[in-house]
Amino acid sequence: MTPKWRELADKLAEQIKRGEYAPGQHLPQIRELVAEGVGSKSTVHAAYKALEAEGLVTSSRGHGTVVRQQVPLKRLGVARYDKAKWRDGDEVAFIADRVASGRSYRRNEQSQTVSLIEAPPAVAAAHGLPEGAEVYARARLVKEGDQPTHTLTSYYRPEHVEGTRLVDPTPGPAGKGGGFRVLYDAGYEIDHMKERLFARAPTSDEAKLLQLPPGEPVVELHRTTYTASGTVVEFAIGVHAASRFAWEYDFKVPDSAKGEKGQ
Repeated sequence: MTPKWRELADKLAEQIKRGEYAPGQHLPQIRELVAEGVGSKSTVHAAYKALEAEGLVTSSRGHGTVVRQQVPLKRLGVARYDKAKWRDGDEVAFIADRVASGRSYRRNEQSQTVSLIEAPPAVAAAHGLPEGAEVYARARLVKEGDQPTHTLTSYYRPEHVEGTRLVDPTPGPAGKGGGFRVLYDAGYEIDHMKERLFARAPTSDEAKLLQLPPGEPVVELHRTTYTASGTVVEFAIGVHAASRFAWEYDFKVPDSAKGEKGQ
C-alpha cells in the first residue's frame, strides 16, 4: 500500500509538471493543507521533503516551499562579455544570460554591498598585491524573481575605481553598461579574461543564502579580467547554484601548429 505522504507528493508533483504551480510560486503552507483535510502535519511535511529531494521545490525557513525553475538559465561563455552589449548598449552579463535564455529580468534583481577590505590571499595574488593590501569588494546577490541564482564578488584596486559608480552600493548594475563600462570610461578597457570553474559542496551560509535543497552542489567561478597591457582590473569569485545554470561556450578552435609553420 502506498503511504499517504507519497500519494500527496505524487499529486503535487503532477500539478507542478502541468503548470498548476508555476516556477517561483509558493506551495500552500503545511497548516493550510492540514486544515483542508489533505493529511496530517507529518504527512504533508514528508510529502514536501520528498518534492525537495526530487528537485521540484526548494524549502527554507522564512521563505516557505517554492517551485523551482525546471529549465536552467544559459550561462553564456565569451558571448556574455561582448563589448557591443555593455560598451554600446546596456546588456550587462547577468542580463545577457537572461536574454539568451528567453527569460525576463529586472535590473534590481541584482543587489550589492561595497566595502574596503584587506585583500584575501587569492585576491592579493590575482592583483599582484602584498597580502593585507586594501581592495574594494563589490558583493552581489543575483535573483530570478524571488529565487537567488548566484553570488558574485568583484575585487578592485582602489586606484582603479575610487570615485566611480563601482563603489556605489545602489541595487542593480553600476549604471548603463555595468561595471565593465565603468572601467572603460575610467580608461581601463577590458581585453581578455581567464575563468576557472570547479564544483564543491556549499557552506551552510551559502546553502541558506541561495536557498539550496539538501545535497545540491555549487559551481564556484574565479574570473580574472585584464586590459590589453596585462593589467588586472578585476578579480571575481562567483558561487552558482549548480542546477540553476547550463554553462554554454562557443569558441574558435586554435591551431597553434599553423603559427609555428609560418615562423
